[in-house]
Amino acid sequence: MALISDRCICLRKTEYSETSQILSLFGRERGVVRVIAKGAHRRTKAGSSRFDGGVDLLDVGQAVMTDPSEKDLATLTEWKLTDGHLDLRRSLRPIHLALYVAELTGLMMHEHDPQPDLFDLLLWTLRELATPRLEESFIAFELELLRIAGFLPELNVCVICRRGLEKQPKCRFSPAAGGLVCADCEPPPGVLTTPDMRLVRMLQMVMRLPQLAGIPQRLPRLTRSQSDPVNRLLADHIRYTLGHDLRVLEYVVQRIV
Repeated sequence: MALISDRCICLRKTEYSETSQILSLFGRERGVVRVIAKGAHRRTKAGSSRFDGGVDLLDVGQAVMTDPSEKDLATLTEWKLTDGHLDLRRSLRPIHLALYVAELTGLMMHEHDPQPDLFDLLLWTLRELATPRLEESFIAFELELLRIAGFLPELNVCVICRRGLEKQPKCRFSPAAGGLVCADCEPPPGVLTTPDMRLVRMLQMVMRLPQLAGIPQRLPRLTRSQSDPVNRLLADHIRYTLGHDLRVLEYVVQRIV
């Protein structure tokens, strides 16, 4: 049976037995793949292991596996850990945002759909989450993930009349409409949020920022008071669009309304 090798990030893990794991890996060349790591926790008498003692969430490693396109569940035959992101695990806010990144990526990316640029951006984001730049780095990744997945809400014009929002003192965000609705238009029924227009303009600016090798440049510095409302608004959109609850969200925003 042919084997393939790919650099991967672990997005999700399930302990399958005392020694085995089922993993959702995001590979740079293969996209999201599901694998079973038989004997992941088993070590020889000499203390060696093909899987470095098991794979943890957010771990980055070089994976060797059977061809994931041949079965729904490929077999992981070898895993060499290259980055365990230890800096992320030293405080709660970075690890909560990192776990939310992993959850969103796993939900929005189709299996076997290679996205090397997104993989590189995810690696950069995980590193940035361990720095004071974590809030703005997360927002930038979230917007790019939504764009690549085809779920980015309309944040530049009214989704109903298509007029610009530059001079609007207030607008509403409608997940059902797929974006912002100006004060002159009637949104469809459903959940409505009235975002701070300063935050809306900040999001518009982030989406226009130049990129270098896929990495956004000159991100504005954000605080929790700015990022929490944005994360809550985008979460409403994601939950409505995907029809899926977000398990980590309650740890990311201070309160959910």
